[in-house]
Amino acid sequence: MAEIKVPTLGESVSEATVAKWLKKEGDAVAADETIVELETDKVTLEVNAPAAGTITRIIAPEGSNVGVGAILGEIGAGSAANDTKNAPKADPIAPPPAAPVPPVAVQAAPTAATSAAAAPTDANSNGPAANKMMADNNINPSDVSGTGRDGRVTKGDVINHMEGGAAPAPAPVKQSPPLQNAPASAPRQTGPREERVKMTRLRQSIAKRLKEAQNTAAMLTTFNEVDMTNVMAMRSEYKDAFEKKYKVKLGFMSFFVKAAVNALKEFPAVNAEIDGDDIIYKNYYDLGVAVSTPQGLVVPVVKDCDSKNMAQIEKDIADMGTRAKDGKLTMDEMKGGTFTITNGGIFGSMLSTPILNTPQVAILGMHNIVQRPVVMPNGEIKARPIMYVAMSYDHRIIDGKEAVSFLVRIKQAIEDPQRLVLEI
Repeated sequence: MAEIKVPTLGESVSEATVAKWLKKEGDAVAADETIVELETDKVTLEVNAPAAGTITRIIAPEGSNVGVGAILGEIGAGSAANDTKNAPKADPIAPPPAAPVPPVAVQAAPTAATSAAAAPTDANSNGPAANKMMADNNINPSDVSGTGRDGRVTKGDVINHMEGGAAPAPAPVKQSPPLQNAPASAPRQTGPREERVKMTRLRQSIAKRLKEAQNTAAMLTTFNEVDMTNVMAMRSEYKDAFEKKYKVKLGFMSFFVKAAVNALKEFPAVNAEIDGDDIIYKNYYDLGVAVSTPQGLVVPVVKDCDSKNMAQIEKDIADMGTRAKDGKLTMDEMKGGTFTITNGGIFGSMLSTPILNTPQVAILGMHNIVQRPVVMPNGEIKARPIMYVAMSYDHRIIDGKEAVSFLVRIKQAIEDPQRLVLEI
């Protein structure tokens, strides 16, 4: 018997959610075959089979919160056909066989008030919050209609049951009042043309981090416009030779990365971090590049951008962007950034105020390129390809003069790409 365990999730990550089982009980699996996907607040991780055999038991169903080392399921020897044929028939009433399940794995909270063992529904298949609420309020699981996967009872089902006028169970002796563990305000009823879907762990993390940025930083945004004429001409002239030599397309992002690095060297506070009453200045340049994925926004980090040429930067961005959308990024590729660039222009954004990616203190926002009328130095009006750029910054550490000057350096470097070669 081999146990399927939650692997190490990465620095500062101790819990994950079982997102999807790719196999079910009774399925045969090969060694190292992907059998379950876990979702953390940063990335999606695949868990492979530790040995060949048959999945004899799934302990943590989809939606369960599990910790590092928790047992997700078990794999027995033999093929699926042999195991399903010889396996004893499961008693739907009897509890599952004992297994060393860590506290974070799904199992009903032990209490004398529960009568789940006598219920037709297996309490261990329900959500832990639902089991606890039913136990605290002396509700028989068989009396609650489950709307979860495979008929599982969710916390919302219990709340709906209690609000639906069900006959109250005898009050538990010397226990907390009913609804003690319920949320302050129960979820509203879902309408006939509405659908309630639980936020993914990644989306919850995004919401938490962005709100923390608003609550913590003294965030301001400064704007400028960039004439893209020269950099577009340079890209057009050399893109074929560049791709032929380096096997990667020449995009605009590498120009902005290089321009940002040069500006960060001149204004070190923009590349710093606040730690209590201290400022940590970082003498390295690891730039995050925001990527939109079906699961949400992630920010893989291109390390040591000051020591890489534009071809390597383009390769790293293309590779990480592809793997981000496939959920294949590692934890190490998501941490340690000192400055972030986000490009809303690829979706048609004209102008926006990007929000800080804490603990970083600044972020650069790129936007779409539009032909606009521009008054030239000689007074002539010409149509030029213009991009609006925005820089949000933490005013606690970056003064307005520094922020504006930083963005001007970006503008100067893009409008005169030779500055990138000369690093001025």
